[in-house]
Amino acid sequence: MKGVILAGGSGTRLHPLTRITNKHLLPIYDRPMISYAIEALVNAGICEVMLVTGGTHAGEFLRLLGNGHEYGLDRLLYAYQDRPGGIAEALGLAERFAGDDPVMVMLADNIVESSLRPTVERFEDQLTGARIVLSEVDDPAHLRNLGVPELDSEGRVVRIVEKPETPASAYAVTGIYCYEPGVFGVIETLEPSGRGELEITDVNNFYVARGDMDYDVRQGFWGDAGESIDAYYAVNDHVRAHGANNG
Repeated sequence: MKGVILAGGSGTRLHPLTRITNKHLLPIYDRPMISYAIEALVNAGICEVMLVTGGTHAGEFLRLLGNGHEYGLDRLLYAYQDRPGGIAEALGLAERFAGDDPVMVMLADNIVESSLRPTVERFEDQLTGARIVLSEVDDPAHLRNLGVPELDSEGRVVRIVEKPETPASAYAVTGIYCYEPGVFGVIETLEPSGRGELEITDVNNFYVARGDMDYDVRQGFWGDAGESIDAYYAVNDHVRAHGANNG
């Protein structure tokens, strides 16, 4: 399995911190945010990664990360997204890198407390389709700003709704996804959303409709450090106290 880290976006929700740098280069406790995503994939057994970024600060990732060997990677490649076209479009840039291999995709502002290795192992057994990582969220108001799965009586995903007015479950879809190699063909069929982007939720709902979607419920802390200024500092506080990518 190969890894794809998505580190683009304008970071407007973290202004003014992001006026002079990419949000994924901001510090989380004692090191840059991007290093936690790399560490999470390496700890999960993934040693080949493509980092997709964009904007005027893209070169700073190369200066920081180099060839990735210092971070435990065998191979680190880079791709440049020249316009804000959505998460699914950014993932599409990794098609040649992925080749015939499945991929674990991680949004670089996602910070997790425990290892992603169990998800990788389960997806390798699954062989086809997609697998997403969910996290239980107690606050319905928070869920209304996230992607939320609707589950049937047997716990299967029926659909995923972005920013639902009435959340259908207490789970949020984190920015961690596993896909079969055929995902790139799915991306090619997508139509831009109302905001002109190719949405990763449309990719996930394709697999839901096909009956080929599974999931894991995240154990331990999960935080989206790019969600807001308050979320960014909450993630900092948690990592300072408890660490990340443990176990």
